[in-house]
Amino acid sequence: MKIRDLLGPVSAVLVPFLLFEYLKANPALDVRFFVPRGHFYIVSSVALLATLVAIAVGISGSRVRNIKVSFLSLSFISLAETFTVHGLSTPNFLIHSSHLPGVAAQSSTLLASFWLWLSSLSSDSAFITKLSGMRGGLIPVWTIFIGGIGIAGLLHPHLLDLIPLDQYPINGAITLFVIFLNLLTIYRYYQSYRFSRFPLQKAIIYSCCWLMVAQYIMVAGESWRTSWWLYHFLLLGSMIVMLSGLVKQYAANPSLAMAMKSLFTNDPVERITSCLSPSVKTLILATEAKDTYTAGHNFRVTMYAMRLAEEMKLPPEQLRVLSQGSIVHDVGKINIPDSILNKPGRLTEEERAIIEAHPVKGYEMCRMLGIMREELAIIRSHHEKWDGTGYPDRLKGEQIPLLARIVAVADVYDALTSNRAYRQAWSHDQAIQLLIDNSGSHFDPECVEAWVRVCERDPQVYQYPSFVVGGVYPGLALQSGTSERIPS
Repeated sequence: MKIRDLLGPVSAVLVPFLLFEYLKANPALDVRFFVPRGHFYIVSSVALLATLVAIAVGISGSRVRNIKVSFLSLSFISLAETFTVHGLSTPNFLIHSSHLPGVAAQSSTLLASFWLWLSSLSSDSAFITKLSGMRGGLIPVWTIFIGGIGIAGLLHPHLLDLIPLDQYPINGAITLFVIFLNLLTIYRYYQSYRFSRFPLQKAIIYSCCWLMVAQYIMVAGESWRTSWWLYHFLLLGSMIVMLSGLVKQYAANPSLAMAMKSLFTNDPVERITSCLSPSVKTLILATEAKDTYTAGHNFRVTMYAMRLAEEMKLPPEQLRVLSQGSIVHDVGKINIPDSILNKPGRLTEEERAIIEAHPVKGYEMCRMLGIMREELAIIRSHHEKWDGTGYPDRLKGEQIPLLARIVAVADVYDALTSNRAYRQAWSHDQAIQLLIDNSGSHFDPECVEAWVRVCERDPQVYQYPSFVVGGVYPGLALQSGTSERIPS
């Protein structure tokens, strides 16, 4: 990590930690504040409010096709609900003194840290892929499950004597585990943050820092002392930071009217931009800024691919995957030197090897950003060939994901019909003939037939994208041109 990047997170850990230790070392300052009513109202009110907001953000965030949003929502739903139980179980307020407040407090950091850690894993791992299949039911089921346990604990607090999470040495083991999970999460999110600089990633790093310190204070502090109260504010601060990061990252539509408009628009540009997640938009901008020839290529390829997929009668869910994956299919070119990307002459073998590494580089980059498995397949496999001679995995025929086969046709068509540093654009008829000639070797014959068919029926399918992709679109700085070198 760079020193300047370290200062913030390190300060987020050291300042509350040192403040806690200073108060503990000065009994005159670390006075006892036994105010159960204040504890009840402060903790319960804020935690209940945070629960409602977290559920709302989680449900609305599910539309962006990013499993990390669901995991993050589950993280602070867990934190908010268990913290609510902590407030409701304030000793001698609603119920008698019991283990419940301590158990709920330990559970809040443990569960929050666990879901945050899951959110840091790559989205194509086997476990995450399985959970992705249950994405629609994860939030409501988990919310009801944790709520049910909390209600049972409040009604029968004596049962918690069987689960002494707040007793030594279990609380010490939990503390070490929570710190371990959060350190892993911080490291993984920092690696992604170095590239994308997304506000949500930064928020998660700070939230993890406060979770670690809160867990330590929870175990090392003495109840009702000034130093002990610190961890309550750190947990609440952790929730607020994550909520703030989510709002900055995923607040896509500024008004309900615009959100509704995006659902029913027929304009192909609006159809694509309205369903792009902010993380994908940022990747597009990074790709466009890297290479002037790439400007507009990604957008045109997406428009071609969408019309081709519609001709093949793919369902709306697949069209959405296609729009998200095809528009960042070349993101792996970000780190390729300009001297290779924009070279006007023939590439050397070494230069070609660097170019051909971009699908894997894009795949590795995007899988750590929470982009879903279907979109990752487009990024990785759009240069595979029907006869198995493509790259990077030498997939053959139907081994190549269908959406990647569709993008391959759209990608090469746009490469051929766009101006390059070393040649003028081909005509539509010339490009179509090459696709037909390579049908069954380079391309899926069904995809080529569908593209030829839709272009013959409606010339606007291939004329409109070249005409319209020359201005500035909401959230995207796109201009005409492309960086595709060869149709291979």
